[in-house]
Amino acid sequence: MIVLGLTGSIGMGKSTAAAMLRRMGVPVWDADEAVHRLYRPGGAGAKAIAGLAPSAVGPDGVDRRKLAGMIGADPALLGRIEKVIHPLVWQDERNFRRRCRFLRAPVIVLDVPLLLENWRPARCDAIIVVWAPAFLQRQRVLARPGMTAERFGALLARQMPSVEKKRRADYAVATGLGKAATWQALAGIIRRLRTENGL
Repeated sequence: MIVLGLTGSIGMGKSTAAAMLRRMGVPVWDADEAVHRLYRPGGAGAKAIAGLAPSAVGPDGVDRRKLAGMIGADPALLGRIEKVIHPLVWQDERNFRRRCRFLRAPVIVLDVPLLLENWRPARCDAIIVVWAPAFLQRQRVLARPGMTAERFGALLARQMPSVEKKRRADYAVATGLGKAATWQALAGIIRRLRTENGL
């Protein structure tokens, strides 16, 4: 089973690429989705956050907006949260891998926004980075509801520059050329990996 890491900075088209891979029949594990599950009422993540930031947890689970505000006021809180949440997310990922092995999936994808910043890229056989020109990235992100230039800048500051991500990746897929071109590039990568590994 080949494990592909999928990453890319905000606004680069990672969610679109992940959706395309799913339509190709490739199982995709989404790290953000895993966190959302953990933060639901009664979830292991919600219980962990309740021990660190009780006011950020309510009847609907973890209030991520409130938690982000608390982290802004106390940046050291982020490290404490990551220390308890990351192991839970990694366990969710391991469960996904086990299911895929049982189903004999030839290729799987781990969709992780900060794969190269604070994940464990060595757990992947190859890494795909999606990218687009900076002007297009900015245009996409600022079109999102509630997004501001200041918030966009803060998000970018947490992420590795796209040029460095592309340098570290095995495959760099441009998403600014249209969805058809993105699909073709991703399909080509999956086809090549399956052929090279006899899958």
